[in-house]
Parts: sequence; structure tokens; C-alpha cells
Amino acid sequence: MRSISLIFRSVVKPFIFISALSLGVQGFAQEVPALQAEEAATADAAPAEAAAAPSKGDPAAGAAIYKQKCTSCHAIDRAVVGPALKGMSERHDEQWLIKWIRNSQALVASGDPAAVKVFEEYNKVVMTPFPELTDDDIVNIIAYVQTEGDKPAAPAGGAAAGAEGAVSGDSGEVSNFMLGGLILVVLITLLVILVLNRVIKTLDRVILQKKGIAVEEDGVVSTKETAYEKIRRLSKNKKLVFFTILLVVILLGSWGWKAMWNTGVHQGYQPEQPIKYSHQLHAGTLKIDCQYCHTGAYKSKNATIPSLNVCMNCHNYVQATDKYNGEISPEIMKIYKALDYNPDTKEYGPNQKPIQWVRIHNLPDFAYFNHSQHVSVAGIECQQCHGPIQTMEEVYQYSPLTMKWCINCHREHDVNTEGNGYYDKVVEVHDLLKQGKKVTPAVLGGLECGKCHY
Repeated sequence: MRSISLIFRSVVKPFIFISALSLGVQGFAQEVPALQAEEAATADAAPAEAAAAPSKGDPAAGAAIYKQKCTSCHAIDRAVVGPALKGMSERHDEQWLIKWIRNSQALVASGDPAAVKVFEEYNKVVMTPFPELTDDDIVNIIAYVQTEGDKPAAPAGGAAAGAEGAVSGDSGEVSNFMLGGLILVVLITLLVILVLNRVIKTLDRVILQKKGIAVEEDGVVSTKETAYEKIRRLSKNKKLVFFTILLVVILLGSWGWKAMWNTGVHQGYQPEQPIKYSHQLHAGTLKIDCQYCHTGAYKSKNATIPSLNVCMNCHNYVQATDKYNGEISPEIMKIYKALDYNPDTKEYGPNQKPIQWVRIHNLPDFAYFNHSQHVSVAGIECQQCHGPIQTMEEVYQYSPLTMKWCINCHREHDVNTEGNGYYDKVVEVHDLLKQGKKVTPAVLGGLECGKCHY
């Protein structure tokens, strides 16, 4: 019995070690999110502590000036024509920034090292001077940039996740953490079974030896055993084969589930368009209303793509020649070419061709969506589905546009019937039902021509 005890103890030790290891891995997995959150909080706090003292300007007043004069060449957190403005208060003092913004070329001509460095770094692109801005105006702009720069970065996929919550929780994908945890559980289970199987075999061997029955020792393998013979020997272990197949099935099943779930989902799709039209410039900086171009959104199923005649309402005169050394912008020239328009004589030719825009948002044929129902009746903003379109230099599909995403939106948003003529009939019918009166299809609009002749 002593030998059985020793053997059992030698086998139990690895089992206890494996169990402790699995518990440790599980504990570590639970601590990872907390550690990541703590590191993120520390990372966010560090720049805030290191940031320069807040500017004494008015950020609200600076925002208006910034959007009017700066957004065509600058952004807060990324380089456009000029550098990203975030952190400029740390890189340069306020007096230098005032001189630079008012007349950068005068500062460069004076030989200021910092001014010369910035000028040469950005290919000697001349920054527009703003002599009309007072010191207070520029300080307000600096205060606005500093305020925006100190804001925490939006979460990825937050392009966007306001509307989809943007995507949080709506994608339905199996997370890598879940998949890894499942694989870990299977491996631990396999190891535990192998250990227990070893214990049982060892006890059986000891019992047979006590009875005087010769037992062939496990693990005594011919030194000349080939790789094929090893694989063949292992293939006879039914438990090993079973769990290997189970693991492969789980891996393929998880991969297949993720692939099928995302079939037809084109979130983030950003094709290259024939004209580099900037929604950031038109909808963001110039504040052009979405429905000025997409006229069908409030009255039709489709929002519609504007004809080039709508573009010509402005670009018959606006040609951006100040940015191209007196030449007409290449993108505006594409409009003129498609319309066979001569900007010198202001006459149209006979060889007009439509612009071949690439469709971005595309629902399946079996899904019915009506823009006017959402825009006019529900009063939903374009950004609810299309994301921060006013900040997009190049448009991409912001929301997943899946059935789950639509259903969640319908569940979460309230219906406002007050002063909304669309719901007058619905409210009237509900009142009739409460009074116990008869409600016929005619009361519900069943006599309208469009109910049948659609």
C-alpha cells in the first residue's frame, strides 16, 4: 500500500499544479480589464497633469473664429495642410502664437528659428495672414484649441459609436477573450482527464502486480520507433483523439460563426469616389444643410444624390483659385468636365456625362427603409445613422446597418406624438379602442388610394 500511496502522491502533485495554474490564469484574465482601465486612466491623467496652464481666453468665442478661419487647413488632432494644433500651447508660448497666427510670413522673414522650422517642415506652404484678428481673438482661438485638445480621445469605432452605440454590443461577434477562455477550459479539462487516466492506470498496474500478474510498463517504447508509429500509437488513445476533434470543431465553429455573422455587414466601408468631395468642408466648416443637397431625405424613400446642377449653384463662382496659384481646383474642374462647361465663357457644351459615384450605404433588397419616415416624422438627425458626417473628409459607412442595430434603435427611442400630424390618426384610433367603439380599416386609412395602388 505504501507504493500505491507514493505513486498516487506523485500523480496528484501534477494535478494540483495544473488546477492551481488554471485558477491563476482565470484570476489573471479577470484582472486584465481592471489593469487596462487603470493604465488608461493613468495615461489620460498624465497628459492632463503635464498640460500647460489653461489659457485665459474664451473657448466659446474662439470656437466660432476657429471654425470660420482655421478648419480648411487645420485639425485639432491630425495634420491636414498644416500641423495638428493639439498641444501647440506646450510647443510655443502665447506671444509667439499671436505673432504667427496674425502674420506667419513676417515671423519667418524675421528669421525666427521656430517659425522657419515650421515653414520648411510643411513644404513652405504659406499660411493665410489674419491681420484683422485682435490679440484677444487669437487668445480665444488658443483657448478653444487647448480645451478641445485636452478632451479624451473618442473610443475606436466610435467613427465612430454614437448611433450604433456606434457599434458597442451590436456587432454580436464572439470576442477573442471569450474564444480564448473557451479554448483554455477545453485544454485544462483535457489535462485533468489525462492525469486522472494516468492515476487509474497506475492503480490498476499496482493491483495486478500485487496479484502476481506481469504488466508491461507504459512508456517503454522502442528506440527505433518512427514518427508514423508514434502518431499511430497516439491515435489509439480514444480520449486524446476525442478531445482533439472537439477542439478542432470548437475552433472551426467559432470562426465560422464570426464569418457568417458578418456576412453582408460593410461597416467602415470607404470607397474612393470620382470627386474628392469633403463633407467636413461643406457640412462642417460651411454649415451647408444636408437636405440642400440630399433633397429627398425629408419627402422620399431615398435621400437622393444631388445632380451637378446643385454643385454649380456655388461652383459657378467658387473655384478655390486662391489655393492653386490662380488655377481652378482640380476637383471642381471634374465637375466642369462632366458638364462640358467652359468656365471662361460660362457656356455648356453638348457632351455632358454623369459622375459615377460609388454607393456606400446599401441595404438588402428585402429590407424596406424610408428616409422621410425617419427624418420628417421621427425627427432623427442624419448623424444618428451616418455618424459625424460633418467631420468626414471622405465618407465611410459608420453604422453596421444590421437588423439587430435597427431593432435596438426602435426599442430605445421614444415616439413623440405631440404636435406630430403623422400620429394623429393612431392616437385617435387608440382613443376609440379605449371607449370600446368599433374600429374598421377605413378608420385606419384603408380607403386611401395608395394603400392598394402603390
